Amino acid sequence: MGTDKGLVSLQGRPMIAHVYERFAPQVTQILISANRNQEVYANYCEDVVADPQELEAWQGPLAGVLAGMRRCETAWIATTPCDTPWLPGDLIARLGQALGESGAQVAVACTSEQRHATCMLAPTALAPDLLAYLRSGNRRVDAWQDRVGAVEVFFDTNYGFANVNSREDLTETSPF
Repeated sequence: MGTDKGLVSLQGRPMIAHVYERFAPQVTQILISANRNQEVYANYCEDVVADPQELEAWQGPLAGVLAGMRRCETAWIATTPCDTPWLPGDLIARLGQALGESGAQVAVACTSEQRHATCMLAPTALAPDLLAYLRSGNRRVDAWQDRVGAVEVFFDTNYGFANVNSREDLTETSPF
């Protein structure tokens, strides 16, 4: 889209506002990973983190996850991208339930169409492993999840994980 997608207006509000509204009731702390426009994102929460300084710039979503793991005040971190404004209201509960039932370290959302790798629940204790993975030159979220033994949690709706990736997608309306 050629811009910071979290700040793109959707239905009169920045996408981050939609994601925050859906995500906040499901967690006890909100962290926003942003490498630019941090002062704008700070309007949504006090904890805005940038990618770790010991990594090269722009290492992808896992660098943001690592930064969040380091700042998170709980033993678990839930993640989602800023361009999924219609997240399921039970996302975190279902990911947590799957972790309890499976004994896996990471739970990740999936639908019949694909794995939604950046919608996950993971222990912050995996931060050293994630740092080593990134330092080795790897960046793929799904490959790291498979490496640490992720369980996929099936959601029967693709709509809740719809990414707003183009100007045309901005015409979509919320199902809620």
